[in-house]
Amino acid sequence: MKLDVLLIGHLDKGRIVRGNEASDFVGGAVYFGGIVLARLGLEVGVVTRLARGDSWMLDELRREGIEVFPIYTSESTGIENVHPDPHSDRRRCYFLGFAGTFRPEDLPEVEAKLYYVGTVMAGEVDLGFLGTVASRGPMALDPQGCLRRRVGRELVTGEWPEAEEALKMVRYLKVDDREAAVLTGYEDIRRAAEVLSAMGPKEIVLTHKEGVLVFAGGEFHEAPFRPRDMAGRTGRGDTCFASYLGRRLLGDPPGEATRFAAALTTLKLERPGPFQGSLEEVWALMEKL
Repeated sequence: MKLDVLLIGHLDKGRIVRGNEASDFVGGAVYFGGIVLARLGLEVGVVTRLARGDSWMLDELRREGIEVFPIYTSESTGIENVHPDPHSDRRRCYFLGFAGTFRPEDLPEVEAKLYYVGTVMAGEVDLGFLGTVASRGPMALDPQGCLRRRVGRELVTGEWPEAEEALKMVRYLKVDDREAAVLTGYEDIRRAAEVLSAMGPKEIVLTHKEGVLVFAGGEFHEAPFRPRDMAGRTGRGDTCFASYLGRRLLGDPPGEATRFAAALTTLKLERPGPFQGSLEEVWALMEKL
């Protein structure tokens, strides 16, 4: 089997608490990102680990035409995202469950133009597994989970001791502004992007509450997020990275892909769940950003 993108990561059987309202949801990079890539017309596969009783979480991916390769475990990964201020970009994350570490034998015998590893929490991947993925072809990495450590029940962004070795294997790297600061020591996002690029990745995609910054080929590209509402905050980074990667695979230069990713992410931010808009809406919004 040949694919454009093989995504690897845990699904998140999660819960969102926004102010006084709570709701269950499905999340994770393979969910938010996989659906975006499929809607861009790419051939997409997802490798994930979850409890057999939660296999219903795979249904929406299959409806989008995504090839799914599940590994069944004793429990599914889950995170509770708490937004004390319903309109704030900030959130606190709490542990609900963990589906275990990926192993090389979890990878299916498929060929892909790009291997996208999107982590949810620490322990999901290790250096050996990342090395196996990178040996197959170009790798995109969202290390959010590698930096998200348990402190009691809370998940907090902390150090990633293996970062230096891991980033040497990466072609495309996605971080947000807080993760970039932890990895580099720099609060200035442009300086942080340059430092991250020097560690190995060829293209850096850095999201923050105002928009997205890309550093590629020694040049910076920026575009804003301008949502009318933040109801769809969860999945912002996954959506932005996937839409950027998708347009790069389809032939867009970095600057054009950056603008497309910002427009699509703006529309996603206005509604909970994965991106539900049309590509026509994205193209129209791009002209206004």
